[in-house]
Amino acid sequence: MTSTASGRGRQAARNNVVILAAAREVFLADKRAPISAVAERAGVGISALYRRYASKEDLLRTLCHDGLRTFIAEAERAAAMADDWTAFETFMYGIVEADVHSLTVHLAGTFTPTDDMRADAIRAGELAAALFERVRPQLRAEAVAPDITMLLEMCAAVRIPDQERTTQLRRRYLAVLLDGLRTGGPLPEQAPTNAEFSWRWSTPAKNGS
Repeated sequence: MTSTASGRGRQAARNNVVILAAAREVFLADKRAPISAVAERAGVGISALYRRYASKEDLLRTLCHDGLRTFIAEAERAAAMADDWTAFETFMYGIVEADVHSLTVHLAGTFTPTDDMRADAIRAGELAAALFERVRPQLRAEAVAPDITMLLEMCAAVRIPDQERTTQLRRRYLAVLLDGLRTGGPLPEQAPTNAEFSWRWSTPAKNGS
């Protein structure tokens, strides 16, 4: 490869990073925003964006899949830890710090998932369930693995304009939620089920259907 071609490759890679970062900001603020808003935020031409992503759906799918891959990486890292509670706590904080659920939950239903995404979603669920099983003896009797999904979504809902302060507040409330998993009286109402989350990896309905 010539130095010129290599330079173009590096520039393309940098542009892609910038585009994905811009897309994350734009679509987390408003998932209905047009793809042109991403190009404007990234400071690239719309044609440069379309060379990488054929459609808004393709871009949304990429962002969400990146979130899934991050979830899997955090879960695998935590699973290697010897102490059960440390592994579980590390996983929970890692997911919150990476803001995974802002992508996977906020953007789910806006695109058609691929088979690879569905496979990764299954893998992510299996890893999270395994970490939960390791700490089950230390938790309230009524706690179930799907509760973890809801707790992580609660943390993702904490958001203020200052990103650093948002992260600090999420850590604060995660500590409260983790403490609540371990102690307290009986939990009211029926626990969530895995089936209640399955809609996220289904094909979205077409307008008018």
